[in-house]
Amino acid sequence: MKRIEKPWGYENLIEKNDKYVMKELGMNKGHKCSIQYHEKKKETVYVLSGQLKVYIGKDINNLDEIIMNPNDSLTVEPFEIHRMEAMEDSVYLEASTPELDDVVRLQDEYGREGTSEASNRK
Repeated sequence: MKRIEKPWGYENLIEKNDKYVMKELGMNKGHKCSIQYHEKKKETVYVLSGQLKVYIGKDINNLDEIIMNPNDSLTVEPFEIHRMEAMEDSVYLEASTPELDDVVRLQDEYGREGTSEASNRK
């Protein structure tokens, strides 16, 4: 398993093959990932512990807010704008199609707008 440190927590890459990717993500309370979308990648999030607030929708200025608790799941379709925010220390699984580098960051608290995941995996 490959662990990647992130400014908001960590990501453990459990499995990557030509069919799917499985990750475990840990997000620290009060932190959030970038507001982003994927052009090809479809992903499903499943919360193991903690509480996440998910911002999701088609318009960055009008995103829905969903609170996710343990055992809740959510599927994010391509081109759906989304962001996860940890309301408390949280651990969740992400299963997705295999396009790891398919990330378009629209806003980011950590100065990573316009960067892709490829630059963070080296």
